[in-house]
Amino acid sequence: MSKAIALFIFLLYALALKAQYRTELVVARDGSGDFTSIQAAIDDTKSFPERTITIHIRNGVYREKVRIPPWNPHLRLIGESMEGTVVSWDDHFQQIHRGRNSTFFTATLAVEAVDVYLENLTIQNTSGKVGQAIALAAFADRCQVVNCRILGNQDALFADGPYSRQLYRNCLISGTTDFIFGQATAVFEECTIHSFANSFITAASTAKGKSFGLVFLRCQLTAAPGVDAVYLGRPWRPYAKTTFIDCTMGSHIVPAGWDNWNDPENEGTAFYAEYGNTGPGARIIKRVPWSHQLTKRQAGKYHLTRIFKSTTLPPVDWN
Repeated sequence: MSKAIALFIFLLYALALKAQYRTELVVARDGSGDFTSIQAAIDDTKSFPERTITIHIRNGVYREKVRIPPWNPHLRLIGESMEGTVVSWDDHFQQIHRGRNSTFFTATLAVEAVDVYLENLTIQNTSGKVGQAIALAAFADRCQVVNCRILGNQDALFADGPYSRQLYRNCLISGTTDFIFGQATAVFEECTIHSFANSFITAASTAKGKSFGLVFLRCQLTAAPGVDAVYLGRPWRPYAKTTFIDCTMGSHIVPAGWDNWNDPENEGTAFYAEYGNTGPGARIIKRVPWSHQLTKRQAGKYHLTRIFKSTTLPPVDWN
């Protein structure tokens, strides 16, 4: 009987130890933390945790592809500083060799878990002007990216997921062609959107029936020297939705503003809108006639609570 009791107590103790897990980890290139790579730290965290897990990342250049898989929700990656904590890789379409969908395997950092929070990081794809090459791919719901730099060329930021809601706040996002693209409901709040080539900023693929797509609030649209012909967006899919509100637009934004991606039928399905923008690129007199200028009342609907109201299955509000 005593052996049975002892075994029972041992099993309880083992289960208690298993239930315990660390919620604070440190990554440092110099070996002064718990791990020297970001992926190693992620791989060591508890799957489907009941509490938020925070990984602190000290300054350094981390040359690695990073994936946050679906079983790692409620994860926070916090860099020591935005410019000093760099996650870098150089995959691109031609290099991956995965057929016509190679683009989607190129991400330097891929977020596949819900409730992920990224702060004070530079996430970059350094492959250069070689075609599609993603820096950050966010596929999951309730993803927040705060005070980060997302640097690339074509397809730098992939904000995707049919029911995904994402918030980018105080970020620098730079690229060349379609460098913010995808079907997520994504809000960019007080971000700098920097163009390195005469091309297109956005390529939304919003699903039919969704109320919101890519929404830019109080952002700065800037460009590299010599860049003087940039479109706000073109529709990757027919029902693309993109809206700019209270943004400052440089002279690099073309008077037409928007492009139909060589398909006039997109003009009747895509929803491209503006309100209250300023700067030389914000003049609306020559905007394409199929774009929209919102009224004050219409623009008032573009606040976070309304934008992020339940779009998921099952419905879950995100305030």
